[in-house]
Amino acid sequence: MRRRVFGIETEYGLTAASTTGGPPPIDAEAAARYLFSPLLNAGRTSNLFTRNGGRLYLDVGSHPEYATAECDRLEDLLAQVRAGGQMLVDLSLEAAPLMRADNVEASLHLIANNLDSQGNSYGCHENYLLHRRRDFREVADALVAFFITRQILVGSGHIRTDSPTAAYCFSQRADQMWDAVSSATTRSRPIINTRDEPLADSGSYRRMHVIVGDTNIAEPTTALKVGATELLLTAVEDGLRIHDLALADPMRAIREINNDLSGTVTLELTDGRMMTAVHIQDQIRQRVITRLEGTELSSMHRYVLDLWNRGLRAIESGDWSSINTELDFAIKKRLLDSYCARTGAALNDPRVARLMLMYHEITPGGMVEKMENSGMMKRLTTAQQVRTAMTTPPATTRAHLRGRAIGAAQDARADLAADWMHLRLDDASVVPIALQDPLSNEDPRVDALIDRIHAHTPLLPA
Repeated sequence: MRRRVFGIETEYGLTAASTTGGPPPIDAEAAARYLFSPLLNAGRTSNLFTRNGGRLYLDVGSHPEYATAECDRLEDLLAQVRAGGQMLVDLSLEAAPLMRADNVEASLHLIANNLDSQGNSYGCHENYLLHRRRDFREVADALVAFFITRQILVGSGHIRTDSPTAAYCFSQRADQMWDAVSSATTRSRPIINTRDEPLADSGSYRRMHVIVGDTNIAEPTTALKVGATELLLTAVEDGLRIHDLALADPMRAIREINNDLSGTVTLELTDGRMMTAVHIQDQIRQRVITRLEGTELSSMHRYVLDLWNRGLRAIESGDWSSINTELDFAIKKRLLDSYCARTGAALNDPRVARLMLMYHEITPGGMVEKMENSGMMKRLTTAQQVRTAMTTPPATTRAHLRGRAIGAAQDARADLAADWMHLRLDDASVVPIALQDPLSNEDPRVDALIDRIHAHTPLLPA
């Protein structure tokens, strides 16, 4: 199948819980300062590219964020996502003695979800490399129906408490979206952001920035979210058309779908037909399979196609047992149902809210590894793959070049500036390097730069 780079940007919720009881002793801004203090104390910054090719930084609203390196394999992406979370967990543990030294009796907690207790939303953004084409806006408009209806498969599960009776729904993020396609990012919060910032050769590529997705905990859900999108984009570039599935009122549809666990609510298309979200997704899945017939698919892509089908059949039948270890919304619903049956708690019980947070917490106290080890949640990576991904970039993309250069500079304590496209050594005799092709993992200029770092660059103070 045609190579394509993709990546995920994950914003994390952060709080400092008192270790002696009572309200948090510091606010989120102070908690973020402590979280990044190990980096600052080491002479680094709270916005840096790491030796695994990714980017770790503090976003607006005191949200720690990790952007994966460019990946062209789903296996690499899953390891990168997990590695970024582990980097932040490690920082939180390193920050603990610094907080104690300042008599701050608190522990830092990182939450991989999309809503805080005040209703503020933060995102999980997907990025996909596209070959530049004149009809991008038309293609983006056609993809909206796919992104809106896929929440019945890849939503992380949420309890709505803004009505008289608390109710479970598919997605945390769906009710936070206000536009279908727009160049804005936060003001109108669109499903697809059209700002033309390719971070590559602008004559050949553009980047599709998808804002609508939930932050997923279960690795199979992330694989389905990105893998199905990748397969669809390849089929579209090969001529597949899905314009006839466009929704008449996308923003109304996204909310109606979210609240209908049965998947039976009908949605009006622009041509006047009525279809359910399950039917729309199934139409897209079958068209993708037909368009890509004869294409050699990886075992992970075959797994994605199978999970895509099983997820739709589960929603259609109302029997979620075939997916309740793989798809977040089903895993979480099973967990909540079991807890409520055992304790008699209602969905609006504070204990249930705490359980929801524990599902999404990645710091000690969270449930992810316990659920994976018990078989309640399927894992696709190994601990060794994640450890490797924390320091090693994907080998097949531009991230390999960036990560090698950053690693060499860190080892030599040389001053190297890096971003998604550029490498610049703090040496007037060295010409800055522009890496225009995200799919290229070889460049003699980077080899020469690394040789210079090793052989000639003076070491900075330790």
